[in-house]
Amino acid sequence: MSEIVYNSVQQIRKDNHMTQQEIADTVGVTRQTIIAIEKGNYTPSVLLALKFAQSFKRPIEEIFYLQKHDKK
Repeated sequence: MSEIVYNSVQQIRKDNHMTQQEIADTVGVTRQTIIAIEKGNYTPSVLLALKFAQSFKRPIEEIFYLQKHDKK
């Protein structure tokens, strides 16, 4: 089985009425990094994930989570 990291960054960002640039500035990355995270093309470091949690004032597990998948 493989594990894939999923995230709810886009939904939480929209719920907080923030642009990609605003969250990028808040957590200290580029807008392109936010785009890659939201698309699932980039898994952030623990430090960056913690910055998201602090910024959104939510537990990290609500933002980033694992799901197991059978390899086919």
